[in-house]
Amino acid sequence: MNILGISAFFHDSATCLLKDGKIISAVQEERFTRKKHDSSFPLESLKYIIKNSHLKAEDVDYVAFYDKPFLKFERILETYLNYAPRGLKSFIQSMPIWIKEKLFLPQLLTKELNSAFGLDKKNAVDWQKKLLFPEHHQSHAASAFFPSPFENAVILTLDGVGEWATASAWVGKGMEMQPIYEINFPSSIGLLYSAFTYYLGFKVNSGEYKVMGLAPYGDPKYKDLILNNLVDLKEDGSFSVNMKYFDYCVGSTMTNGNFNKLFGAPPRKPESKISQRDMDLASSIQKVAEEIILKIARFLRVETGETNLCLAGGVALNCVANGKIYSERIFDNIWIQPASGDSGSALGAALAVWHQFLGKERVVSETDSMSGTYLGPCFSNTDIEKYLNENSIPYEEFAENDLLDRVADELSSEMIIGWFQDKMEFGPRALGNRSIIGDSRSPRMQSVMNLKIKYRESFRPFAPSVIREKVSDFFEFNDNSPYMLMVAPVNKEKLLKVSKDKKGTSGVNIINEPRSDIPAVTHVDNSSRIQTVHKETNPKYYSLLKKFQEKTGCPVIVNTSFNVRGEPIVCTPEDAYKCFMRTEMDYLVLGDFLLDKKSQKNLVADLDWKKEYVLD
Repeated sequence: MNILGISAFFHDSATCLLKDGKIISAVQEERFTRKKHDSSFPLESLKYIIKNSHLKAEDVDYVAFYDKPFLKFERILETYLNYAPRGLKSFIQSMPIWIKEKLFLPQLLTKELNSAFGLDKKNAVDWQKKLLFPEHHQSHAASAFFPSPFENAVILTLDGVGEWATASAWVGKGMEMQPIYEINFPSSIGLLYSAFTYYLGFKVNSGEYKVMGLAPYGDPKYKDLILNNLVDLKEDGSFSVNMKYFDYCVGSTMTNGNFNKLFGAPPRKPESKISQRDMDLASSIQKVAEEIILKIARFLRVETGETNLCLAGGVALNCVANGKIYSERIFDNIWIQPASGDSGSALGAALAVWHQFLGKERVVSETDSMSGTYLGPCFSNTDIEKYLNENSIPYEEFAENDLLDRVADELSSEMIIGWFQDKMEFGPRALGNRSIIGDSRSPRMQSVMNLKIKYRESFRPFAPSVIREKVSDFFEFNDNSPYMLMVAPVNKEKLLKVSKDKKGTSGVNIINEPRSDIPAVTHVDNSSRIQTVHKETNPKYYSLLKKFQEKTGCPVIVNTSFNVRGEPIVCTPEDAYKCFMRTEMDYLVLGDFLLDKKSQKNLVADLDWKKEYVLD
């Protein structure tokens, strides 16, 4: 039985395929269209799955869409009516697309599915008979629980908003999930965090991780102001948001004049200088978010008695908060869906159909059933060699062990390397197959990677990839974190004595000061966002780390996603080569082929990294 899962029309559109309940493929549309957070129908993703799995329209039994459009429309309409006549302009702007498309989603999906399968009107399939619509938070919860390694668990989903729910909790047992807790719009931890993202001059739905990265540079001076004015927080984690200060219900901005007055200034202009006040605001909202999440987690532990926790929803990408849940040992075990945002809801919708609608039993894996989240396109050495030869690109070919030996040598010499291997990752993190890697011991690596490779803000931290068996040698953590969704402190014995912090307006005084034996992956608060690398899920990347350890004594390297600011992670060898040539990376590894930057010809002007690309 084949089930397609689809998320689309808000942000991070994606498609997945389940075959008899097994996850075969899961891919995000942005990787194909090269439009970051692409929200359109995932046509190219679906075409890839169809081609890769030799799928025909008649082979598909069900198509699961990740939310219920009529319920969402009810919430939007009711919200506008409650605030009328405020929001009239926004209402007029949004209604045409709802009336034209979203209220008639079955017809739109039918049209797009037929297009993906190459069916004309004569051969068109009536897909409406195969369409199913789980609720948004049900899709999130299913994505968290059903692939997890737990027979039983409490499931917590936190995001901006689905249809009505902004937070929900479920108890999962076997193939069943029962809802037990819900917070509804407009009170939303996700939208509260996004409001501060907007106020701090970052882009909503993509800049929230910048706020999280900025937070350790500040002090939570505004935490009490937030809790006393913006949020009414109860002991069980339930809360209400004071809408006097927000405009997201009916306006085109997240915050309003009352918010500006409370914090004493208008929103920061994007790309302007970041002040100490901005850092303090980031620290404050991060602490508030952590307090809300921890209260909910403690309540659910007592209320349900469950010892396992599953997390999903966009807020579950807040790995600092995840690390706090872990360090407090509220639950014995935690598993987080690696594609926690809306892209993962495509997978959750399909799993909800398989287990809840069809009543199919779960087979619980010892680790999880995500295959390391390596669920996307794969390019063989034959494919790569053909691309390189057709484009007259100079390269060297190596046997695998010789390649790993050479790459480890270059890493230990502070070279920065694009690493492109096997299947592309599903979700927002590069986990060793579409990665840019460097030496974690290098004091200059963070600033060089940020400014010369990623072209992004200097305060942004980088994550370590560490051999699973060695994680506790470097971090106050001894568990699995394969999806880079857990933050933990660096071990005290690895820390260096540093001069007293002098927090200037830009934070530069403390960014470039080495803080540990692995300074490139040690954030200003001596923490790291850990990826444990496992031989079972990524043997080649694991072997590279082992080889690096043999040469240096260190089993830790820098791992950041293979892209530049504003661009999705690379998908194809062509994407990788273009990114390599638009940056100051030293080497590119494509499969078993090594490309030296010094041997490459200069790219023509139309490969300027600032431009957007749509590949053929």
